[in-house]
Amino acid sequence: MSAESTGLRARLRYVRLAFRHWRWQRPFWAGLLTLVAGVPIAYFPYANLTLGQLTFRMATTAGSGSLIIGVLLFVLGLTMWFQSAVRVFAGVASILLALVSLVVSNFGGFLVGFLLALIGGALAVSWAPGVPAGDDPGGKAELPDGPSASGGDEDDGFGAGLSGDFPDVPAQGSDPFAAPEPVLAGARPEDETTEENGRHRAG
Repeated sequence: MSAESTGLRARLRYVRLAFRHWRWQRPFWAGLLTLVAGVPIAYFPYANLTLGQLTFRMATTAGSGSLIIGVLLFVLGLTMWFQSAVRVFAGVASILLALVSLVVSNFGGFLVGFLLALIGGALAVSWAPGVPAGDDPGGKAELPDGPSASGGDEDDGFGAGLSGDFPDVPAQGSDPFAAPEPVLAGARPEDETTEENGRHRAG
């Protein structure tokens, strides 16, 4: 791949991203539909339809009114693009002009311009700028309160922060399940018994 083709692709990608950024900051589709709606409303009253040797002229007595409505819709579409602060006014004006075009301009450009202007005005009224995402990804997780969070009584990593008394572990080699030896009533401790036996032997 040559450097020239790489540079051209990078420029096209930059233009595409810049256009996308510009489009997201304004009611783009509302303005586009309003612009397109002005074309059939202003065109049909001045157009001549030829069918074989027959020529149909669709001009009406309000041809100038149709031209004015078409131009106003075109201007309102540009206003939605470059002055999005007045999008609500432009959307309401587009809807009103679409309704007026029904009786002035051949049923609103044979309903094509009427529907486009109606949808474009509704989109402009309902559009709202998006809220940009914050730079902070979110609050950091906090450790729970306890000995491990404060740094005290740290173990080797497995028993850190645990509290409570644990039973004694039996010595190695002993049976942990063996029953305890019974203690008889009146029995003397082992040391006293040994001392008494030694006295009898000495006597």
